[in-house]
Amino acid sequence: MHSILRKVAFAATASTLLAGAALADRSDWPSEITVGTASQGGAYFVYGNGLANFIGEELGIGASGEVTGGPVQNVTLVQLGDHDLGLITMGPAFTALQGESELAPGLEHTEIRALFPMYQTPFQVVTLSRSGLETVSDLDGRRVNVGPAGGTPGTYWPQFLNTLGVNASVSNAGASDAAGQLGDGLIDAFAFAAGIPTAAFSQLAAEGNVNIFGFTEDELSTILDNHPEVAHFVMEAGTYSGQDEDIDSVAMWNFAVAHEDMPESLAYEITKLVMENNDRMMQIHSAARETLKEHVDKNGFLPFHPGAVRYFEEQGIEIPDDLRG
Repeated sequence: MHSILRKVAFAATASTLLAGAALADRSDWPSEITVGTASQGGAYFVYGNGLANFIGEELGIGASGEVTGGPVQNVTLVQLGDHDLGLITMGPAFTALQGESELAPGLEHTEIRALFPMYQTPFQVVTLSRSGLETVSDLDGRRVNVGPAGGTPGTYWPQFLNTLGVNASVSNAGASDAAGQLGDGLIDAFAFAAGIPTAAFSQLAAEGNVNIFGFTEDELSTILDNHPEVAHFVMEAGTYSGQDEDIDSVAMWNFAVAHEDMPESLAYEITKLVMENNDRMMQIHSAARETLKEHVDKNGFLPFHPGAVRYFEEQGIEIPDDLRG
């Protein structure tokens, strides 16, 4: 009897959620949407596919995540209308807005609109313990994979290495492939950037002895002085198996973005769905602990979609005039 009552209550709750979404004017909604993620083995892939499934379940619209090169590519895919949603970090978004994207130089990405904050992306490096490589400066003359070309790590790690005077042999691959290359001895280090814990790093840490690190005190100071698009980040001890101490590094904030032509009611419903269901988002990926409306202020330059503006202002969060898309 109690089991039947629970099923009835669950059905009623689900019906209420769908009914709320149904109140929106859906006449101009597309029949399906795509979410640009990144390579398998990274947080974007898990977060983006989980987000797509959540949207599909609760809003009754076909939604799917697609593997991409990451944030740099996602910004352009949304700008061109090839993807409806994209997961991006703010560094590549700022560069693209100025027309300085590596993938589309000269194209000012003025049609992308922010929806909601996701989480911070820390930069991190993993090496095999037997290599003896324990700092970024140790990577001089070594083979270093920096993730997919066009992704955040693929864009910024070469810049960081150059800033620190580290002359490494840089290559590109998806997170899972790069982790496999490290295990097989084809590269000396895998330098990446993704929400933590990063699946590829967790797997390497679980399978053997590895060194996972960020920047030394001197390296960190140099990076922060030369790269204002990142901020100091502390990766807490225990993030990965065998990590007994906090790790100092830098991070960028991530946001979900849409094209300005997305129907306002759809942008509103997606933003509301994510912002009001953090427990569910945490089930998708633990990095979603930072997917909270109070972090909306971490975007200081990218205009918000009118649907997102409406949601946040209903919550008492004022969006500055220059960020109202």
